Amino acid sequence: MPGRRKEGSASDGLFYLANTLAIPYPGCMLNLLSIIVGAIAFPVMLVALIPLLGWLNYAVIPLAIVGLAIGALSSSTSGRNFNLVVLVIGVVRLMMGHFIL
Repeated sequence: MPGRRKEGSASDGLFYLANTLAIPYPGCMLNLLSIIVGAIAFPVMLVALIPLLGWLNYAVIPLAIVGLAIGALSSSTSGRNFNLVVLVIGVVRLMMGHFIL
């Protein structure tokens, strides 16, 4: 048939080459962005573990929620899980200080 191409033709190789050189799927970039947001929130959360500095968790929690939302949009789960751990530790620490310290 004149409109069909044969399997194994030269255009298959060009199609494969074009797909391997293309920009990666944006979902993996969202995961990287989520990990970066979590990497910013994590040291602040560690400082907030020091007594009388628990009020820093009021900055950590919204930052971790933003990272969690970005990670939820991603195709991978590592960024989401990392931000979830930061968020849970921040909330537990804030509860231990009765939402003040």
